[in-house]
Amino acid sequence: MTLHAELHRHLGGSVVPRILWRYFQRHSADLAERFSDYLEFEDFYTKPRNTLNEYLELHTLVESVQTVQTLPYFIYRLIRGAYIFENLAYLELRYTPYLRTPEHLSQSERIHQMAEIVEVVGKASRVPEYPIVTSQILCMHSRLPYEVNKAIVDLAAINKEYVCGVDVAGGDGYYAERLEEFVELYKYARSLGINTTGHLYETTSGCYPELLPYLMRIGHGIQIPLLHPELLSELAERKQCLEVCPTTYLKTGTLENMRALKLVFDRCFDAGVDIAICTDNAGLHNVRLPFEYESLLTQDIIDFKQLQACQDAAFRHAFAWPYSQRPASILTGLLQPESNSDPKLLLQPQV
Repeated sequence: MTLHAELHRHLGGSVVPRILWRYFQRHSADLAERFSDYLEFEDFYTKPRNTLNEYLELHTLVESVQTVQTLPYFIYRLIRGAYIFENLAYLELRYTPYLRTPEHLSQSERIHQMAEIVEVVGKASRVPEYPIVTSQILCMHSRLPYEVNKAIVDLAAINKEYVCGVDVAGGDGYYAERLEEFVELYKYARSLGINTTGHLYETTSGCYPELLPYLMRIGHGIQIPLLHPELLSELAERKQCLEVCPTTYLKTGTLENMRALKLVFDRCFDAGVDIAICTDNAGLHNVRLPFEYESLLTQDIIDFKQLQACQDAAFRHAFAWPYSQRPASILTGLLQPESNSDPKLLLQPQV
């Protein structure tokens, strides 16, 4: 059994269309009635969008139904599918906890309830029959106030049992007017010993070199090898890893076809910059992680040796993987039939 590590998956975008449709039918008839049948809903949910901002609007559809009460329902099905259909050994789920709190509450009340959200997600992610090592990345948001974003960093610092890092999301084109603010927040996170990643260099409008020194991994980052290859040597020196999510760039209109990623992989491998292949929003795409690898292979964007290098990089750069010194290729050997070890014991989180 090949085991994968998934470093970039959003909680909102991870709900596959069939699961979301069934939830709407049972609990949100008004949402279900917007579509004549499941096929119409699936087409709406998974079709490509023209821009990243248009694509991100879909997250609000799921965020509206992911509450303290319903999160265990969605997460159990997410973990089950990731284990059975994707052979995931490790999964980092990222999301903005503030956006899972009731909108009618005051800002301070919503900030206070974020801790409960983190605990609910953490406990729901630990499913004994599907022993995936899981952790959370809490996302600051480009459209949330400074006070909320700082509270998200503080929450990450005091919840290391469940949280392995922080991110900034919400559309990279919106960072410019608040760039100093996000630099300050990332400096603050690093001072607290928090792991950092961030949505950066995904689009041509999201290129901010000022943020790069504060990131341990870079969410997407494809515009660095495409448009700013002179930065690759700095990334290699800092041992930063790109979280490349191939299908996303087709769904957001960022790239016209996946073949454009060959230059990304070639330049990164030549420069010694690691790449972890990820799904980003597996539910919105209706595409699971093994298919991302297969698509890159069948289109001759990477070869099998590079595929294995990306698998190993994902484990090596995982923020909470308890066997980070053992890349995926070694772990696979540990789980061969001749091994006397119980795979479930090997994969238990060490908390």
